Amino acid sequence: MAKTRVVVVDDSALVRSLLAEIIDRQSDMQCVGTAADPLVAREMIRNLDPDVITLDVEMPRMDGIDFLSRLMRLRPMPVVMVSTLTERGAEVTLKALELGAVDFVAKPRIGVADGMRRLAQEITDKVRIAAQARVRRLAAAPPAPAGAGSPAAVPRPGATVPAAGPGEASAPLGRLSTEKLIFIGASTGGTEATREVLAGLPADAPGVLITQHMPPGFTRSYAARLNGLCRIAVKEASDGERVLPGHAYIAPGGMHLSVERSGANYIARVRDGEPVNRHKPSVEVLFQSAARVAGRNAIGLMLTGMGGDGAQAMRAMRDAGAYNVAQDEASCVVFGMPREAIAAGAVHEVLPLKRIAEHLMQHLREHAGATLHRV
Repeated sequence: MAKTRVVVVDDSALVRSLLAEIIDRQSDMQCVGTAADPLVAREMIRNLDPDVITLDVEMPRMDGIDFLSRLMRLRPMPVVMVSTLTERGAEVTLKALELGAVDFVAKPRIGVADGMRRLAQEITDKVRIAAQARVRRLAAAPPAPAGAGSPAAVPRPGATVPAAGPGEASAPLGRLSTEKLIFIGASTGGTEATREVLAGLPADAPGVLITQHMPPGFTRSYAARLNGLCRIAVKEASDGERVLPGHAYIAPGGMHLSVERSGANYIARVRDGEPVNRHKPSVEVLFQSAARVAGRNAIGLMLTGMGGDGAQAMRAMRDAGAYNVAQDEASCVVFGMPREAIAAGAVHEVLPLKRIAEHLMQHLREHAGATLHRV
């Protein structure tokens, strides 16, 4: 079987050497070239025609985002970003995913050599996934949110999420919204897929709980970015807060998210623990709690991602009376997680990404006997 051919683009000679070493140790991949900046990389990509490139975010002569934007318009190909674990690094990485990067690796700020070697499995796994990913040409720059200068926009007035306690009165949004919950699981490609779903929900949508495979340090910026783009309010979940209608809660990177009941209310639980299905946060943990606690009040949504995390728990959701939807193969970056959920008999409908939000709201209108605004 032909090896996956990789070009490494990074301004650090040490990081270039380490990434090349990690890649070349794999029997199924080969580092065919390294470049210190995007201008050198441009010629290397043209001459070597790699299958995947790894791309540093911040480099001289042309930054990684500018280069990625041009690359995805002119010669779309799978890209794994190599980001620094800082607030700015998180915001720029999210912009890269918006532009079409498949995934990212967060390199350590200190102890780079040892840190990169510890990340070897993650790096090579993501290169393998990227080699299989569906990459689309970037037609035009995505629009900036109104009044915002970057995807990590300042939350709009009135969209902040209160850290509500179990006794706080609910917003006057009606019986349907207070009873129903939407649960979303996603991995590779999921940051943008989740954005599209949430942006399509009306302000009076049911509460949403989301597990997106993402490391610590990135989910807060991700939630802030979505909060500036959506009619519902979006935040990183906090342990013990009440799940409110018109709000979405994202599992913090490196922590499991689940839901519990407290009287008539739903409560978010954020807990440390061992990885489940190799992931923390894990979709399995969130969906198992949905099956156990929400039952027929749950709507499950499995979006793009590699592997099978959450598939069996989504089947448990269906057995408990939940209504479940999976993203279709054509619109997925990687079809693994939806495919496994479908194979497990967990899914009622398989839909293109662009139709999911409207379909969920239509399902609620038709089956819950209450009125919601149209999307």
